[in-house]
Amino acid sequence: MTLKPLNTINPLAPDVLACPYAFNQQLREQAPVYHCPITDIYFVSDYDNVVDIAKNEKRFSNEFSMIRTGNEQPVIPGLEAILKKGYRRVDTMLTADPPRQRRYRSLCQKPFSASSVAKLQPYIENLANELIDDIIEDGHCNWMDAFAVPMPVRMIAYILGVPLTDMALFKEWSDANVYAFSAGQTPEGALHAAQLTVDFQHYFADKIKARKITPTDDVLSDIVNASADGEHPMDVEECLSVISQLLVAGNETTTSTFAEGMHLLATNPDQVKRVQDDPSLIPNMVEEMLRLSTPTAQMWRICKEETEVHGVK
Repeated sequence: MTLKPLNTINPLAPDVLACPYAFNQQLREQAPVYHCPITDIYFVSDYDNVVDIAKNEKRFSNEFSMIRTGNEQPVIPGLEAILKKGYRRVDTMLTADPPRQRRYRSLCQKPFSASSVAKLQPYIENLANELIDDIIEDGHCNWMDAFAVPMPVRMIAYILGVPLTDMALFKEWSDANVYAFSAGQTPEGALHAAQLTVDFQHYFADKIKARKITPTDDVLSDIVNASADGEHPMDVEECLSVISQLLVAGNETTTSTFAEGMHLLATNPDQVKRVQDDPSLIPNMVEEMLRLSTPTAQMWRICKEETEVHGVK
């Protein structure tokens, strides 16, 4: 296979994201730390440097608001007016640095503890069986439409108290939260995503305020009223941030994992036969799916000061 020069490849182009293996190998072999002239992004692809960067939060930040509000972002007419109708975005959980990140992890520990998640097992099993039964009855399926999309979205919607009647809206809101951080946005797409995000914020803000007044026995109420030693409960904006990250986790990463997992099974029938003959292999099969094809293409960081990694400034 003839390789293109690195400086002619856009790592965020749809064809590269769809099958990044050749590009990733080229990066590791030719430029483990690479400044892409097309995107103005630095790509780090070797294990040791990735680990060092991930551990150095003082120099490499998770706080994406640093670029969301940066002067380098193009101004889209009408975008700011739409966003002002909603709530201010704040960094929590995956988009916060220590010590603030530890606060959110502490507050969200109970809602996502092993015991809390275990209570959801009956619903998860029933939902999975319902979707699979429909596939069996039809005799064929589009895997994405029949399972990979509805399974995680309905699961996250359930734990957040979203009724089935609002499921279509829930999926749109989830897609809008993902789009806000995606490459290749169009002005029209950004405006549409912004309006959906504001709609999502007001929908859940009402639920958050209601559960602060009258707590209920669900995960959303646990998030809203979470407390820890020396920590006050999260405000509405912080709760919205945590919920939006749940939406992304439910819609984007889990859906992608289901999709790629099925693709791996369909293209490796010998492995399917092994698992059918010995179901005890299923847990390891799941781990291998995640290892072979991670649902997250990149882990982003923002460099807060001038630095040098592997000889690259």
